[in-house]
Amino acid sequence: MSDVQTDRAVDDGQDTVWVQEVAFIDSVPRWAAMTFVFVVFIGVWQLVTSLGIVSPIILPTPWETLEDMIFVGQNLLTGGYMLGALWITIKEVIYGFALAIAIGFSLGVLVGETAFGEKAVMPYLVAIDTMPKVAFAPLFVAWLGFGIESKVALAAFIATFPIVVGTAAGLHSADENARMLFKTMGASRWQTLIKMKLPTGLPQIFTGLKIGAVGVMAGAITGEFLGGGRGFGELIRVAASQLNTPRVFSLILYLSLVGLALYALVTWTQRKVVFWHKERVGAYDG
Repeated sequence: MSDVQTDRAVDDGQDTVWVQEVAFIDSVPRWAAMTFVFVVFIGVWQLVTSLGIVSPIILPTPWETLEDMIFVGQNLLTGGYMLGALWITIKEVIYGFALAIAIGFSLGVLVGETAFGEKAVMPYLVAIDTMPKVAFAPLFVAWLGFGIESKVALAAFIATFPIVVGTAAGLHSADENARMLFKTMGASRWQTLIKMKLPTGLPQIFTGLKIGAVGVMAGAITGEFLGGGRGFGELIRVAASQLNTPRVFSLILYLSLVGLALYALVTWTQRKVVFWHKERVGAYDG
């Protein structure tokens, strides 16, 4: 297995200079790579439906999905009933993410700053995170009712753990020499946390936030599937019960746009707040 990037020595007559060779696949512009993958995906999708490999009742054609996306888009732009449903889901996502940030950051500081949190609290958090989250949806409905509260709770429940881990890892990443310097200068534990550990740990904290932003949408929609409601999840459930798969696909794609917008917002905030941190820009960071 060869490396994607290799180093080779070049002798310019005086000194040996190491030049990094970049594989062709890594030199392709992002827009071109994404366009290629999209075209291949649509082509395979169309081929599968045209050959009848999968029943059209289960898998609509790309054209049918596009037509339904246009219909849903027109309904949203004209203030139809779908706009109200989308707004309900967006509120569940926003409230759930805000709650997850508050709880996750607090628990992350507890775990990252205290031996008690790391030894006594973290094992229970890991145990809870390994449980199937969908199984908690009926409990949240029983505790909080069929309103927006149960969906917000499930969304926050799913998004909290990555934020806890990111915050704790960020606090642990502080340089030991910097810690000793703050201790030598007589800084209190609170001053060390605010002025040194948190700024140093922001990259890891934002990593946890981005993972949480991905999970919060899944939590809100799962809550709508199992706990009813009037959001987009309910529209998807109704469309699926009617075997209206083009509608299911189009609604899912619009929800993915909302999720991407939230992820992009977190990424944009990271670049503005942690502007000093140089990292390799991945495919998800735009």
